Amino acid sequence: MDAAVTYSPRRWWAGPLDVEGLALHSVEAAAAALNLYAGTPGRFRTTPALTAAAFDSFGHLRIAGRKPQGFAPLSGFHRTGDGWIRLHANYPHHEQRLLQALGATSPEQAQRRLRSMAALEAETAIQDLGGIAAAVRTRREWLTSDMGQAAASGPWVAVEFADRTTTGLGLRDFAEERPGGNSAGPGSGQSEALPLGGKRVLDLTRVIAGPVATRLLAALGADVLRIDPPAFPEIEDQFVDTAFGKRSAEADLSLPDNQHRLRQLLGSADVVVAGYRHGALDRLGFNPRELLASYPGLAVVTLDSWGSAGPWSRLRGFDSIVQAACGIAHVYGKENHDGEWLPGALPVQALDHATGYGVAAAAIHLLGRRREAGTGGAAHLSLARTAEELFSLGRNTERPSEVPVPDYRSTGSTYGELRYVGPPLTDAGRPLDYPFPPPPYGGSPLAWA
Repeated sequence: MDAAVTYSPRRWWAGPLDVEGLALHSVEAAAAALNLYAGTPGRFRTTPALTAAAFDSFGHLRIAGRKPQGFAPLSGFHRTGDGWIRLHANYPHHEQRLLQALGATSPEQAQRRLRSMAALEAETAIQDLGGIAAAVRTRREWLTSDMGQAAASGPWVAVEFADRTTTGLGLRDFAEERPGGNSAGPGSGQSEALPLGGKRVLDLTRVIAGPVATRLLAALGADVLRIDPPAFPEIEDQFVDTAFGKRSAEADLSLPDNQHRLRQLLGSADVVVAGYRHGALDRLGFNPRELLASYPGLAVVTLDSWGSAGPWSRLRGFDSIVQAACGIAHVYGKENHDGEWLPGALPVQALDHATGYGVAAAAIHLLGRRREAGTGGAAHLSLARTAEELFSLGRNTERPSEVPVPDYRSTGSTYGELRYVGPPLTDAGRPLDYPFPPPPYGGSPLAWA
């Protein structure tokens, strides 16, 4: 069912693209997959208020009364000699690589260096040393590039089953047929067990998109175990936002003992979600086909920034970097009061969140397939492909209403009192919540609960 008909208000963020449509359709995909899996049509639904809040969960979060820290000083748009470039330096190791690539020792020196370079020259220099950057491109420049053509190919969710048969699912292919009217209406009204109770999810994701997916799976009853590398700890505020309902372990997976323990976990896992750059975990045997050969009942969902093909397929990336490369930053650009053109950004990190809900939908879809056919399968999504789904929704010319008022919740945690917003779903008409607050980072054993 088309979100433009179903929901009111239908538009609440300013800007030329239909970000609300992307948000609502991606959450609807997860809800439709859930309802099919649970065998209860209409049980799980969403509302504009829940979706708007969930897509800005980091912005609504308060940790012991304070706002979480956002982008680091070097992260953001910077002038170059011939245009603009977007950098990402929130993680210390990425900042070090970026400074090294620019021959700089401080953010100020890096900015001066960028002004003496062409945007594409700086992009190449930074990427070659493992830093994170993308020149601000027009939409046409992206679509006519090898990277853009590769990223735009294929479906939003590419699925391959254990028998090597393949299929693809678009943003609206999960849509559930139901009577008309606002989806905020009640479902069956009966309290039922959460559909993923007893399911085990191995979470090898970081940053936002993957953790958003596994955060939702945790809210639906799954036992989610997130594993992070000790050498590259997650940013604490980002972890707090996306770790509700999970357990958290640290493990160096290059060590043989930890690899052995990991395979023990895989032997009784139901879902694996991996969110590292394409091919990064292959050396550990985490290629989806290898995983399915060893554990044919698994539902394996992988996500990355640029997709599994093309010249950028093995590069690191983030939502903001994809926005710069694919034309979103240019579309949202505008002149300031001095008549100077500046690039812009989406009102929320919608590529991350929409991809996250697509990952959750894919995992649930694969679990349903396993129940029917007895074997698992693999699915893949990328932020760049999600950007193509956003553009496919067209321009939004409606005037926005006010942003729906969020339903703030609070809970104690080891990080202090947390104000947060819940998942973007109702369960039989009642808002869903997370089972417990974010755990201490790395404080859980490398074992199932």
